[in-house]
Amino acid sequence: MAKKAPRRTAERILETALDLFNRFGEPNVSTTAISAALGISPGNLYYHYPAKDELVNALFQRCDSALSELLASGGEVQDVEGAWCWMHSLFERVWQYRFLYRDLNHLLSRNRLLEAHFPALQQRITQSLQAMLRSMCKTSLKLDSAEVDATATRMAVLLTYWLSFEYVRDPRHALEPDKAQAAMVRGVHHALSLLSPGLAPQQRQHLQQLAGASASLNAQARDPSPA
Repeated sequence: MAKKAPRRTAERILETALDLFNRFGEPNVSTTAISAALGISPGNLYYHYPAKDELVNALFQRCDSALSELLASGGEVQDVEGAWCWMHSLFERVWQYRFLYRDLNHLLSRNRLLEAHFPALQQRITQSLQAMLRSMCKTSLKLDSAEVDATATRMAVLLTYWLSFEYVRDPRHALEPDKAQAAMVRGVHHALSLLSPGLAPQQRQHLQQLAGASASLNAQARDPSPA
C-alpha cells in the first residue's frame, strides 16, 4: 500500500496558525510561536508567508469561500426546521474561523485587505439572510418587506458579535472547542427567536422544541449518564 504524501508545509502552517489564532487570539500569537508549534525554522515559515498578515489574509479567504458556498442556499429555506439547520451551518463556519470575529475590530484597524473585503462579506451575509426570510414568508413567516430587511440586519449583527458576547460571559473557556456546540445552539436560538412574532403558532412551538432538544443533547454530551 502506497504511503500518503506528506502535507505541504504551506498547508500545515495555515492549519497551525488557525488553531493557535482560534485558541489564543491573533494578536497574542507570533510567527515564532507558529514555527515552534510546527517544529520548523522561522525562515521556513517566512519563505511561505513573509508576514503574519499574509497568514490572516489566506485564512480570511478560506473563511469567505466557506461562507459564500453556504450563503448561496439561503433562499432555499422554507420553514423553521430548515432555518435551524441552515443557521447552525452558518454559525459553524463562523466558529471554524472564530479568531476573525473575536479580534475583528483589531484586525480591521490594521489589515488593509480585511478592511476592503470584510464589509462585502457582511453584505452578502445580510443579503442571504434576507433571501432566507423572504423564502420563509411564502410558507411559514409573516413579515413585510421593511421587517424582512430590519430582521436580516439584526440577525447579521448577532452573528457578527455573537462570539464577543460568548467571550464576555466566560473569558477563560467560552471559545474552547468543547464549548462549541452549546455556544452555537445559543446563537442559533437567539437569531431565530427574532422571528417569533411573525411565526405561526405551530412553527413557534417547533422552534422551542428544536432549541430544547439541541440543548438536551449538548447537556448529555457534557455529562453522559452511566449505563
